[in-house]
Amino acid sequence: MEIKQSGTQASAKGPAEYFTGNVRVDPLFAAAEPSRVSAALVTFEPGARTAWHTHPLCQRLVVTAGCGWVRCWGGPKREIRAGDVVVCPPGEKHWHGGTATTGMSHIAIQEALDGKVVEWLEKVSDEEYLVAPSAG
Repeated sequence: MEIKQSGTQASAKGPAEYFTGNVRVDPLFAAAEPSRVSAALVTFEPGARTAWHTHPLCQRLVVTAGCGWVRCWGGPKREIRAGDVVVCPPGEKHWHGGTATTGMSHIAIQEALDGKVVEWLEKVSDEEYLVAPSAG
């Protein structure tokens, strides 16, 4: 058994190339062969979000605090809250982040395919970000 003590892994600022606004990424665990699964706690300040991106296999987001938004390409923006679990299927273009007025934290769990867990795409424009969310 291995225990990773809280505070022993350095936090990182979400790179401006892949995120808009203030985002902190706290690694939880890396994939250890033969596993392909890794996870991080990602914290978004109000207005912060990812760029559009896809995952070669799947990503699960477990919202741990706050209120945020998630959107799939061509779909409506949806509100997510603490306790919600979001499943992003392989290859689905999407983004996620805080709302314009509230921060949000989630645990992001993803699998690697040939060593790759994400393909980053273009940034989410302010217009795309601020479109009204839909219910449910």
